[in-house]
Amino acid sequence: MVPQWLDEQEQRTWRAWLAVTELLPRALDAQLQRDAGLTHPAYVVLAMLSEAPDRSRRMSDLARVANQSQSRLSHTVARLEERGWVRRERATEDRRGNLAVLTDAGQEVVSRVAPGHVAAVKEGLFAALTPEQTQLLEVALTAVLERLDPDATLRVPEAG
Repeated sequence: MVPQWLDEQEQRTWRAWLAVTELLPRALDAQLQRDAGLTHPAYVVLAMLSEAPDRSRRMSDLARVANQSQSRLSHTVARLEERGWVRRERATEDRRGNLAVLTDAGQEVVSRVAPGHVAAVKEGLFAALTPEQTQLLEVALTAVLERLDPDATLRVPEAG
């Protein structure tokens, strides 16, 4: 079987994608480290909890919406617990699962850091794009996402 190599356009697109997926998270991490001493994955955990009813989620659900493995999430939550921003509780409905709960102090961090994070996202991604390019990027990324997660079980739910 003859390998099907990337054509020139695909190669340029792939390399741009690789660079963006390295450089944008690095820029977001730098902003979050500067403003709150947080990594981007830790901020995502706090943000996902802040958007949840009662500011809590099952650990398994939190891992999914934060795009982290169970093991990585456990370490992230442990670090956030040390800072008093998250606590773990047993799920009351079945007593088998564990919940991560955003504390008042954690909510204060999210409220304080979110405006700078949004500004960093806008500067790092959207400032370089026209509204039409933003729409095309959404269409393209949604198509890739549909291929990678056709039943929508792995992706972060849309805010609404």
